Amino acid sequence: MSGRHLSPALAFAVAAAGIGLFSIMDAFMKSLVLGLGVYNAMVWRTGLSTLFGGAAWIAAGRPRPTARALRLHGLRGGITAVMALLFFWGLARVPMAQAISLAYIAPLLALLLGALFLKERVGRRVVIASFVAILGVGVILAGQRSAAIGPGAFEGAVAILASAVLYAVNLVVARLQSQAARPAEIAFLQSAIVTAILACAAPWLAHLPPAAEWWKIAIAAALGTSSLFLLAWAYAHGETGYLATTEYTSFVYAAALGWLVFGERVQPTTLAGAAIIVGACLYAARRRDIAQSAVEQAA
Repeated sequence: MSGRHLSPALAFAVAAAGIGLFSIMDAFMKSLVLGLGVYNAMVWRTGLSTLFGGAAWIAAGRPRPTARALRLHGLRGGITAVMALLFFWGLARVPMAQAISLAYIAPLLALLLGALFLKERVGRRVVIASFVAILGVGVILAGQRSAAIGPGAFEGAVAILASAVLYAVNLVVARLQSQAARPAEIAFLQSAIVTAILACAAPWLAHLPPAAEWWKIAIAAALGTSSLFLLAWAYAHGETGYLATTEYTSFVYAAALGWLVFGERVQPTTLAGAAIIVGACLYAARRRDIAQSAVEQAA
């Protein structure tokens, strides 16, 4: 079936499923970072993801990447490596719900970047929403300063904000990448490139994980690969600003998993700040013709 005839709602649902898998992976990664450190958690997880992605790529007939696709794979791989290291380092230092709330500025930034690089429509709403979202971030950080949530919490929050900026760029590159390559190719080469970048430091930083940690690494890798596959398909059939709103479903996962797995409680200021940021992003993205635009721009 041609992507031009696919419902935008289907792309949205697939993207939401990808975000759900990625959110569950975050819980496994937080546990791994606490036990292994951010570098070893990342390098072993992406290494296994490369194997899983490679199997999917072979099953898809080993399509040969175009020159343009290779450039996009390399660009997104470099962005992802830095983005993920910052995010997971910060995630080990702040509650999951707070980390996800701070990362919610990414969809708003993606709207701005989508307008700049992809010529997607954006207007006065985004300017207003930007200031409101900054207010929401301030509410979360103010609540953090008044609560004892562990050592390094402020530094962790700053790392997550920096990661969110890179994630916004990543969303835009993902849109371009999904139009130049198939999902199996993206899932394989993105993991392979990130692993290759991280492996440069392996002689100094890599350690073999204990046997008890391998099942977590395997599940995290499978979740990450599956999420990449679903998101690659969704972004090939929907507009960046439209699909970026699926990020908001991750708060439910983060709050629930943070409480169930790590005993984290969601602070009222985190709920208030998240509500402000989400409201600002939805206000910015609320365009009457956004669904039709997603169909028209689908690959």
